[in-house]
Amino acid sequence: MNRIRVMTIFGTRPEAIKMAPLALELSRRPQIDALCCVTAQHRQMLDSVLDIFRLVPDFDLNIMEPRQTLSTITSKCLLGMEEVLEQARPDLVLVHGDTSTTFAGALAAFYHRVPVGHVEAGLRTYDKYSPYPEEMNRRMVSAIADLHFCPTPSNRDNLAREGIEQGVFLTGNTVIDALQTTVVKDFHFSEGVLNDLDYVNRKVILVTCHRRENYGTPMAHIMTALRRVADAFPDVELVYPVHLSPVVQEAAHQYLDGHPRIHLIAPLAVDEMHNLMARCHLVMTDSGGLQEEAPALGKPVLVLRRETERPEAVAAGTVQLAGTEEEPIFQMASRLLTDLAAYAAMAHAANPYGDGRACGRIADAIEYRFGLRAQPPAPFHP
Repeated sequence: MNRIRVMTIFGTRPEAIKMAPLALELSRRPQIDALCCVTAQHRQMLDSVLDIFRLVPDFDLNIMEPRQTLSTITSKCLLGMEEVLEQARPDLVLVHGDTSTTFAGALAAFYHRVPVGHVEAGLRTYDKYSPYPEEMNRRMVSAIADLHFCPTPSNRDNLAREGIEQGVFLTGNTVIDALQTTVVKDFHFSEGVLNDLDYVNRKVILVTCHRRENYGTPMAHIMTALRRVADAFPDVELVYPVHLSPVVQEAAHQYLDGHPRIHLIAPLAVDEMHNLMARCHLVMTDSGGLQEEAPALGKPVLVLRRETERPEAVAAGTVQLAGTEEEPIFQMASRLLTDLAAYAAMAHAANPYGDGRACGRIADAIEYRFGLRAQPPAPFHP
C-alpha cells in the first residue's frame, strides 16, 4: 500500500485542541491522505479551535441542538457517520479520548469494518459513573480499537491489565504539542478584563467547572468554596470562563454573581485559555485536559472531583485532588495561596504528560502499522 487514508473524528472543544495538531501532522505526511470529520457536538466552542489551527474539516455533521442528551448526541453521530464512512472509505479512523462523539465514531467505524486508532487511550478511574459518561465511553472504545496511543506508562499498564497489549504505543499527550503553537509572550485577549488584570502583583485563579457528575449538590459546594476563597484573600482575582451548559450557567451566576473580584466570562478560545493559564497563579478545575496543560506551564492544579483518571499527575505532584466538598476545597486553596513551599513544590514538579512530539510518534506508529515504516517509533519517556 503506497498511500493510506486516515480520518480523524472529533466533536468537542477539548477533543479539537488535542486532535487539531495531529490532523495537521498527518496532512504533512506524503504517504498519508488525511481527512477530518467533525460532529460539532459543541458547535461554537469547536469552531473557535478550528479557526485557531486553521483546520478546515472535510465533513461536518453539525449535530448540536439545544439541551441535547447523551442519547441524541450518540444516535445522531452514529447515523451521520454512516454516510461519511461510505463516501470517504478510510483505511483508519482516529478518535480521541472519551466523549460521546468518540464512542459513536469508533462504533460506526467498527460497523463498517474500518480499523480504529484511539488517541489518549488507557485512562481509567474504574468507576463507571465518574466521570460520567466518559469512563464507559473510553472503556468501550478500548474494546473496539486496533491501535492504542497511550499518553503515559500508567495508561499503557491499565490496558495491559485488561489484556490489551497488541497495537499499543506510548506517545505522550498531543495537548503538549498544541501548547507550543498557542502560547505566546505578548498575547492580547479579546476579553477586556483579562488584559487589565495584574498578573504580577495579584493572584489570579483560573476556574473551570462543568462536568455532569458535579451537577447539583457538588457544584453548589464547589461554587460556595470559590466564593469563600475570593472573600478570604483580598489579593485574589478569580476568573471563571463559564461553560455554555444551562445548568452550569445557572449555578455559576447563582453563587458567584456580584463579587468585585470574581469575573464570570464567556468560554475562551483555546489560545486565550492557554495564555490565561500561562499567566495565572493557580488552576482549580474539574476538567481533564487542564490537568495536563497547566503542569506544562508550571501551574499547580486543584482538581474539583472525587477522583481522577490522571493519577500520574497526582504522583508527580503537579495535581492535588480537592474533591467536591466545600471545606476541603477552601482549605487546599488557602494553603497554596499562603504556603510558598507547598506552592513551589507543585509549580516546579516535572510534567509527566509529554515533550511536544506526541503527534509525530502517532503518525510514525500509523505508518509502521501499515507497512510504510520499518520500525515503530521510540516510546515517550516521562
